[in-house]
Amino acid sequence: MVEERDEILFCSDEEDRLDAQPGWKVLIVDDEEDVHQSTVFALRGLSIAGRPLDFLHAHSAAEARRLLAAHTDIAVILLDVVMEQVNAGLELVRHIRDELGQQEIRIVLRTGQPGYAPEMEVVRDYDINDYKTKSELTRIKLYTTLTAAIRSYNQLHIIAASRRGLDLIVQGSARLMAERGLSDFAAGVITQITGLLGLPPEGLIITSRQDSGPIDAASLRVVAAAGRYRGLLNQPLDRLADGEVRSMLLKSLSDETSLFNGTRTVLLLGGRSGMMMAAYLDTDAPPSPTDRQLIDVFCTNMAVCLDNLDLLAQLNASAFVDPQLRLPNRTRLVQEIDHRRRQGGDDELLILLNLDHFSETNEALGHPYGDRILRAVADRLRERCARQVMVARVHGDTFGLLGPRALLNPDEIARLFDEPFEIDLTEQMLSASQGCVPLGEVPGDGADTVKNAAIALKRAKASGSGSYCFYDREMGTEVQERVRLLRNLRSAVQHDRLFLCYQPQIDLADGRIVGAEALLRWKAESGEPIPPDRFIAIAEYSGLIVDIGQWVLRNACHRQIALTQAGFGGFRMAVNVSLAQFRHPRFLETLRTAIADTGIDPALLELEITESMAMLEPDHVTGVIRDVKSLGVGVAVDDFGTGFSSLSYLQQLDVDRLKIDRGFIHGMRTADRVGGSIAQTVIQLGHNLGLKVIAEGVETQAQADALRALGCHEAQGFLFARPMESAALATWLAARQGPRPLAH
Repeated sequence: MVEERDEILFCSDEEDRLDAQPGWKVLIVDDEEDVHQSTVFALRGLSIAGRPLDFLHAHSAAEARRLLAAHTDIAVILLDVVMEQVNAGLELVRHIRDELGQQEIRIVLRTGQPGYAPEMEVVRDYDINDYKTKSELTRIKLYTTLTAAIRSYNQLHIIAASRRGLDLIVQGSARLMAERGLSDFAAGVITQITGLLGLPPEGLIITSRQDSGPIDAASLRVVAAAGRYRGLLNQPLDRLADGEVRSMLLKSLSDETSLFNGTRTVLLLGGRSGMMMAAYLDTDAPPSPTDRQLIDVFCTNMAVCLDNLDLLAQLNASAFVDPQLRLPNRTRLVQEIDHRRRQGGDDELLILLNLDHFSETNEALGHPYGDRILRAVADRLRERCARQVMVARVHGDTFGLLGPRALLNPDEIARLFDEPFEIDLTEQMLSASQGCVPLGEVPGDGADTVKNAAIALKRAKASGSGSYCFYDREMGTEVQERVRLLRNLRSAVQHDRLFLCYQPQIDLADGRIVGAEALLRWKAESGEPIPPDRFIAIAEYSGLIVDIGQWVLRNACHRQIALTQAGFGGFRMAVNVSLAQFRHPRFLETLRTAIADTGIDPALLELEITESMAMLEPDHVTGVIRDVKSLGVGVAVDDFGTGFSSLSYLQQLDVDRLKIDRGFIHGMRTADRVGGSIAQTVIQLGHNLGLKVIAEGVETQAQADALRALGCHEAQGFLFARPMESAALATWLAARQGPRPLAH
């Protein structure tokens, strides 16, 4: 090599001090020792981009392969083409690029025999960065060639490091997004950021909210800690002995910024939700510009994750906490039952507790007063129940208690209500019914357990205020039977397996047939009749009664028209109507449509409502009856005498007929024994109000005679005729009145 202009090549004394910086590793691969020595001599004491040069030496391609395996941070290779073999250098290039996958290393080919490897073919066929003959590499050209190669390597290295860092950030963000709790998330942040920077996991994290007021070490807790800080987990920050670290963390939160102080780093993660997280890390050196850029990207991604975590916490609160009483809700209770079952909680007991007569109190004294009652009950249950007992609000005025049987005794829970509750400076006495399910005795998941407790609670409510009942399998069987019956009823409605029977009504004075009551009947697919008292209540409870009732009304009207056309004029048709139908907003429209479509004379249609139904919602029922009467349709009160209607209320109802319940007819034998009976009272009441009275369930002539003697106008029952289908009714009427046969 030719010496020229040494002043360009050598560093000053000040630059020599940069040797403390990590050097650029340059691998010299050549089988001639003097090439190694001359290269090192020419470049001795030089630095490139502020960093010195560190030389590695290989005298063959095989030796170079061993060094490449041991050193993954080589920047440049000065490579001889011809060594132990003619193409040893070129084969080493293939090994570096294809087998090692090292794309960042810059390769400068040097050859003293250019004829063995023509420059154009080599540059075309091999991934090298420069091709020089040894004779042309003067000291200046060697320096400039090496400088260009190292700069290129550094740029590629930064790009690759950034790409790897971004990959780590993306992967870490995805993992942290899956964390559900703040502590797990914070611990993951330490793991991810130290991994990104190539540091051991040493650090701690504290959190605060922007709107939480003054920031001080006593009020902040360590939510994650690793390495030598592990003992501070869940401790107040003022327990941290290192005052500088403590000060940096507080300053980071108060100034809302990251801090870099030599080997101490605090990163601030803050999102739009107001949640802030300060992460302290031990670093072995100030972060490089590339690291700073990656840290900025990491913090931005973690801020989004933190926002999502905060949002998830709010959603969890909405999903699992009752907003009014701040108690776990039904969903959380079900979740906890499942958890305790998995933990083998056979000694656990679930109690559903429902306040007796709460709805009446709520309606009478107002919903705000009712809300205060619920809060007072919730507070007492929280205060008096053991810490191991979960107190939840299932719905409305129903609470759930879940805990060990040794700590949950229904009698003791009932005694919690012996003391009055202070509501608005007044004492309010309450009682509660309880449905109990021992987890170890009744299988099923959390949802099934709550359902079973509700079944037991319903049984307890039926036994009276303050009662409790333990669930047993028979209760479940009853519920399953009702569910099966409801399913079959839906199928029966869809496949037209419901039909009507008609029971004639007789004028007691002259025996004349005045009409009939339409009665709903159902036969199962097997042909077995299903008693009405089994399926009517289920139809009402499920809401099916509205559609069924509409079908009954239209078919009864059609049957009345057919009877009229057959010559049975003036024949009245009575149709039962449920409370669900009366409540339905389109009931009157349905009635008008049925009258218009069938052409029935409204005066020959009578709707029957029960006395208890009339009393349940008096204002609403009175208004609907008024509208029904305006259409010309009659109204009868069925089962009269079983309720508690007053004389004044009966006058307001504006009905046409009172129907004596069959229970009051059953015991009647002779006219001499009916004095003072309810039947007699009903008949007299009807006379006083100018109403017709009809008795149902008349089975004997003695009963009919007694009713006639008391002034009862009409009757129906087995004495006269059993309920019959439409064809049988036509035959029955023809046999007694003699009109022309009825077409079907």
